[in-house]
Amino acid sequence: MMVKDAMSPFELYQPTQLRDAFSLLESYGKDAWKMAGGYDSMDWFKDRIVRPKAVIDLTGIADMKGVKETADGVEIGALTTLTEVQSHPALKANYRLLSEAVSHVASPQIRNHGTLGGNASQNARCLYFRYGLPCYRAGGDTCFADTPEGINREHALFGADRCVAVSSSDGAPALTALDAQFVLQSSSGQRIIEAKDFFVGPDVDIMHLTSTKPDEILTTIRLPKTWANKNFYFEKVTDRNAWDFPLVNVAAAISVQNGTIADSRIVVGGVSAVPHRLTQVEGIIQGKTMDESVATLAGQSATRDARPLNYNGFKIPLMASLVTRAVRKATA
Repeated sequence: MMVKDAMSPFELYQPTQLRDAFSLLESYGKDAWKMAGGYDSMDWFKDRIVRPKAVIDLTGIADMKGVKETADGVEIGALTTLTEVQSHPALKANYRLLSEAVSHVASPQIRNHGTLGGNASQNARCLYFRYGLPCYRAGGDTCFADTPEGINREHALFGADRCVAVSSSDGAPALTALDAQFVLQSSSGQRIIEAKDFFVGPDVDIMHLTSTKPDEILTTIRLPKTWANKNFYFEKVTDRNAWDFPLVNVAAAISVQNGTIADSRIVVGGVSAVPHRLTQVEGIIQGKTMDESVATLAGQSATRDARPLNYNGFKIPLMASLVTRAVRKATA
């Protein structure tokens, strides 16, 4: 019988410098757990599915907080709270898509402490995985959701490879649509990763949703000038109006020149293990003069190659409607 809400003991460390955090990661290796806002972490600890020997609380590292405007765009510290991202003047003015997306995360109380890096990096929410069953993502040899009896209403339409869990982040689709870069640092240096390589599906790594290595820390998220102050749209559909993960969400960034769609990024969440970029839709609408037929075609094309499970077929018309609305309203 699983004991709930009773955490196993661990050593808690609260470094204030990155170098100290790196040293702790090297010392504890696979027994270390990196914690940002802590909301995802606490669920794992209380369910006793994750039992680290050392928890490294990163929230005291000031260098990982705040928003800075640069010549190339903006840099957002990974520990910047969702509330600050939602309300920061530079982000609201030029990257409203991200501000709008994070405003839909959970509740105001959680956004006050939850971080952008944590939201983008959260692990899969599949109930079988979270309950500690030996599924593929947990190192086992089956997928309990992808069975005739499986509860898979919230699971994937695209990109399934043994595992059908999805990314449930609201920030991740917006960051992908804005061509964000993720700065990962370790004691041996740093890597700068594009969104398409930061988020990974089960065909790449079935046990993780991002490419962050155990000895690395996501320190900064960069947004390039390319998409500053373009046409944006974000929408999220959930079972409840607040404090819920998306069934499907959509983030659109569209560049319109002289009434014509010059370029676009349309990304859907809740349908794949990664933010699902609709490159086929982007290609279809590029160069088009916006009218209702273009928005309708975008929606119809969005669900091509979708493979519904027993109980999530409703996501197909839902996703089509969201994409239609995103293209229509972003270009209005």
